[in-house]
Amino acid sequence: MFRGVTAINLDAKGRFAIPTRYREELSECCDNQMVVTIAINEKGVGEPGCLWLYPLPAWEELEKSVSKLPTMNKMAGKLRRFLIGNATEAVMDKQGRLLLSDKLREFTGMNKKMVLVGLLNKFEIWDEAAWTAKEKAWMESDDTEGLEALDDISF
Repeated sequence: MFRGVTAINLDAKGRFAIPTRYREELSECCDNQMVVTIAINEKGVGEPGCLWLYPLPAWEELEKSVSKLPTMNKMAGKLRRFLIGNATEAVMDKQGRLLLSDKLREFTGMNKKMVLVGLLNKFEIWDEAAWTAKEKAWMESDDTEGLEALDDISF
């Protein structure tokens, strides 16, 4: 399980290091094999988005779900092209680093300073400035869409 927000840095070659506290679990659950793709729900018009980083087994579960979607459904086709089409395999090296492709970095506006957000079965990767702006917007928002789906959760 991955949780928490960690500041990370992107090097000149487009690599970043996975925090030490996650490396053993990633080694055990996926033999350091991961998949990174564009997040489909966090990019607004004119806004930078974020990336999703999955351990390979969690990614394969998602792919199975996507493969079951109807092939003639336009939204399912868009999902396949966007989510699966932009997916890139990444193997964590001995220093715990992963390489982000130029396309993924450009899409999200990634700079040197980034944030890795643990979301239980996957991570989000944000440009630090974009994360800070989104976090502020979430805190100031009075959006309650989907709130009823959370009624059964006790905090």
